[in-house]
Amino acid sequence: MISVVVADDQELVRAGFVTILGLQDDIEVVAEAADGVEAVDLVLTHRPDIALLDIRMPNLDGIQACQRICRETSTKVIMLTTFDHDEYVFDALRAGASGFLLKDVRRDDLVHAVRVVQAGQSLLAPAVTRRLIDTVTQRNAKPASAARLANLTERERETLILLARGLSNAEIAAELVISEHTVKTHVSSVLSKLHLRDRIQAVICAYESGLV
Repeated sequence: MISVVVADDQELVRAGFVTILGLQDDIEVVAEAADGVEAVDLVLTHRPDIALLDIRMPNLDGIQACQRICRETSTKVIMLTTFDHDEYVFDALRAGASGFLLKDVRRDDLVHAVRVVQAGQSLLAPAVTRRLIDTVTQRNAKPASAARLANLTERERETLILLARGLSNAEIAAELVISEHTVKTHVSSVLSKLHLRDRIQAVICAYESGLV
């Protein structure tokens, strides 16, 4: 059973997400919050698998709540926003979010996102992916970030480049002519060596360092 805390300051929106998720046999909404402070408190209390956070909330916004949750717990965060051009997308992902969806997401896609993130993968709405890449590529590569890549093997660097291009494990395996199991090993090694939570942060690191 996947446990979830839902946080959104709009009661009707929050109730909609709670209802959709609550209808699933493998998902349980353990608590709901109306602001960022309450969201953090509930996550610390219930220790859910997933926290679904609105990016704009009173008292404590979603980014700050995400930072605290990712720093103090193993709960994975999926951010929600009304706007695909939200200027906080990059900051939210840097804070440790594992997924980013628009609030007009279809119910099946919302449920899918919870399951995907719980399984240890990352998920971005296509419009958010474009925003992320545009934002990162407009920034100068940072020498400090580039230096982080020094510990990677050549094959791990190749894996990181393909990750940053949006390839799945199966596609990376085909590109490098290796097994999916070996790809998973390389991905895990990249995340461990670079001290990253997930694939999204790996993509950010690749762009920031100038590797891609």
